[in-house]
Amino acid sequence: MTNEPFFSRDGDRFIPNPVSRGPWDPTSLHGRVVVGLLGREIERRHGAPDFMPARLTVDMYRLPDLSPAEVVTRVVRDGKRIKVIDAEFISAGVPMARATCQLLRRTQNPDGQVWSPPRWEAPAPGDIPALEDPRGSLGGMWTVRPIAGAMGTLGTRRLWMSEVRELIGGDPWTPFARVAVGCDFASPFANAGDKGLAYINSDVTLYLHRLPVTEWVGYEVVNHGATDGVAIGECFLHDEQGPIGSATVAALAQRVGMSG
Repeated sequence: MTNEPFFSRDGDRFIPNPVSRGPWDPTSLHGRVVVGLLGREIERRHGAPDFMPARLTVDMYRLPDLSPAEVVTRVVRDGKRIKVIDAEFISAGVPMARATCQLLRRTQNPDGQVWSPPRWEAPAPGDIPALEDPRGSLGGMWTVRPIAGAMGTLGTRRLWMSEVRELIGGDPWTPFARVAVGCDFASPFANAGDKGLAYINSDVTLYLHRLPVTEWVGYEVVNHGATDGVAIGECFLHDEQGPIGSATVAALAQRVGMSG
């Protein structure tokens, strides 16, 4: 991988590279790298092959700058069937975000059938041309293959996304890290309107019943609502074999340059 990673590791610290900047303030990090780093460190320190990271919730209550960061984790519950892990993203000694991850032991599905939404019919990522507009990938943070609609258009919105950079230099992608760093995309994809994106998400919750099996994750907008400057948005998530979960966000009305 030749693209600069989002973070470089320096002992227990993570050094943000300039590519980690977000769209709201040129001195602040993108929410996706905060979510991704929290998820990856929870997985690295507390994950296990027989446990599925079924839920990751991240509260983002400050905009961290590009100062060196660290992640502190705490075991809340280490049971035979359920693990609960808390984590905190600390930048320049100040807490900026916190995460809770619930890991559930893998077993087998019970007998019987349960209703679920129909699977989407979408062409494979390799059959779709890359998006030519570089702004669609925020200057090379990711690459996408559009399926239906686009950011801010009315009606159905679907696309495939793949990462083009390492999260942490020298740290190979895991399936969970890949979907964790991308799930913040649910906010702009669901909440952008015909005048652009005017909501900044304050959290993201990722639900997964299985991990993606390839580098591509599909996003399908299924909900947006807003009242008094407070919005919610939701995307169903897919891989090339079918549905894998969902990503939901809460967001505040925001304009570029505003602080949280």
